[in-house]
Amino acid sequence: DDRGDRGGNNNNKNPICGVTYRPKGGEEDQGELVTVRAHLTIVCDGMYSSLRKNLVKDPKIELPSFFVGLLLKDEGKDRILPFPNHGHVVLADPSPILFYPISSTETRCLIDIKAKKLPRVSTGELAKYLTERVAPQVPDQLREPFLAAVKEGRVRSMQNKLMPAEVFTCDGALMLGDAFNMRHPLTGGGMTVALHDSKLLCDMLSHLKSFEHKRSTTLATKAFHTERKPWAATINTLANALYKVFCRTGEEWNEEMQSACFDYLSLGGMYSQGPISLLGGLNPRPFVLVAHFFMVALYGIGRLLKPFPTPKGLLIGCQLLMGAIAIILPIIKAEGIVRVFAPFLIGETRKGFGARQRTTAAAPSLDKKKKTR
Repeated sequence: DDRGDRGGNNNNKNPICGVTYRPKGGEEDQGELVTVRAHLTIVCDGMYSSLRKNLVKDPKIELPSFFVGLLLKDEGKDRILPFPNHGHVVLADPSPILFYPISSTETRCLIDIKAKKLPRVSTGELAKYLTERVAPQVPDQLREPFLAAVKEGRVRSMQNKLMPAEVFTCDGALMLGDAFNMRHPLTGGGMTVALHDSKLLCDMLSHLKSFEHKRSTTLATKAFHTERKPWAATINTLANALYKVFCRTGEEWNEEMQSACFDYLSLGGMYSQGPISLLGGLNPRPFVLVAHFFMVALYGIGRLLKPFPTPKGLLIGCQLLMGAIAIILPIIKAEGIVRVFAPFLIGETRKGFGARQRTTAAAPSLDKKKKTR
């Protein structure tokens, strides 16, 4: 258990020298604190991070919904998923449901519940909600296993969190994973971002012989926030935007946007390959994401105006366009417009900082030569 205070002071004023924690179990479970010191501390204690507050002041965390998880079993029958070995998204009311296989006989179901407070499990409110509200919207071949899983009672839940990555500099400490950056888990992009971030940090730190000199470590990784943006912002924006599109608002433009999204992917070719490559982190280009997002919107508007424009079609088309802008603009703004689309304006690149480090390191030797003369 890494809960507790870390070594050093708050708000990045002093270098971090390690963590202080109270372990679970063992002889030290009687309230004694243990201090572990290190030249470099990497904070990756998840979405419920207790160490984040010591590195980032007032992180902006949103709580849009809950995920309720069920485990569906096929009981030796035919595969219960309509398309075996594929993930499935059900556009339910008011928010989406996910089904995906986790073994040859088991399917994970994640129900998104858009609420500030989850229905109580102890009173049966959650089971009633799943049975009466969600089950009728589940595909026929999945309904029986779904109800069986609800009746079994092995329901798990978690609160979904959104948190843009805050730019911070702290000698002796770095952050990774959900402790650092969170997006809606609808697309399952969290591990992709975390692995990309880990690879980037490994590359940035590879030339250092040790982490003993904390300032050198900080300079070596100072470009991290800018260089991670292409893939991180692409996956974050896609996840959060898709979630907002897939949540029903009861407005006609929203239903048209959902329908246009599915039909756009059904066109195949670049219309499906592009979004899928963005979804898998294979195409870290924010411009491509924005282009596809508005191509979906324009595709939906075009259908509304066929075979010829009508006042109602024009009105819904305008609402759809404005709705699309209202969805994606705040998400990109939270990620940082300049860092996402014009990182060269910031000037934080590994090449730039490498040159700066070499210049700084060379200066003392020049001074020494002058003194010798």
